[in-house]
Amino acid sequence: MAPAAHDHALDLPLGVGESVAPAAPDEVRQTVLLLFDAYRGGVHRYVRALGVTDRDRDDIVQEVFLALFDHVARGKDRSNLRGWIFKVAHNLALRHRAREARRRRLGSLLEPRPVLDSTPTPEDRYLSGQRQARLLAVVDALPARDRRCLQLRAEGLRYREISRVLGISLGSVANSLARALARLRRADER
Repeated sequence: MAPAAHDHALDLPLGVGESVAPAAPDEVRQTVLLLFDAYRGGVHRYVRALGVTDRDRDDIVQEVFLALFDHVARGKDRSNLRGWIFKVAHNLALRHRAREARRRRLGSLLEPRPVLDSTPTPEDRYLSGQRQARLLAVVDALPARDRRCLQLRAEGLRYREISRVLGISLGSVANSLARALARLRRADER
C-alpha cells in the first residue's frame, strides 16, 4: 500500500489529528498495521541510509512500530504520525550507531559487525550503472545535514516534517535541499 500525502488519507480507524483517551486494542492494532504497511519500506530505507547494518535494520524498524503501538494505545497526539515515525527511526538509528561505536572503541568481546553488508541488494544492482554511481557519489559527499534532508525528502516527507525529524528550521531544510539538488544537477550534466 503506497502512503498518500497525508496520514488521514490512509483511512485510519483512529482519528488522525486527535489526541484522545487510550483507544480500544483492536483499533490500535488496526491503525498500527495500516501504518506499518504504508511506511515500513521507507523507514527501512531511511535506517539503511543512516548506516545501520542489515543485521540490525529490521530490529530498529520493529522498535519503531512497537513505539508507535504504545504511542497510539496511550492516546498520544496523532496529528503527524508519518513525521513521528521517521523521527523515532532517526533517533533509534543514531542511538544504535553510537552504541556500536562505543562497543568498537572499548574493544567489546562481541563479534565485530560490519558497517555495511557486502551482499548487493536489488537497489544496489539497480543503481550499478555509471550515471547512478556518479550521483550516489555526489550524495555520499554531501554534508550530513544536506544528505539527511535529501533522504527524508526522497521518502516523501514535507519540509515541516523534515524540520521536526532533524530538529532544524524550515529555512535550513530549504537551503540544505537546494544545495543538494544543485550538486546533483551539476553532476548529472557531466
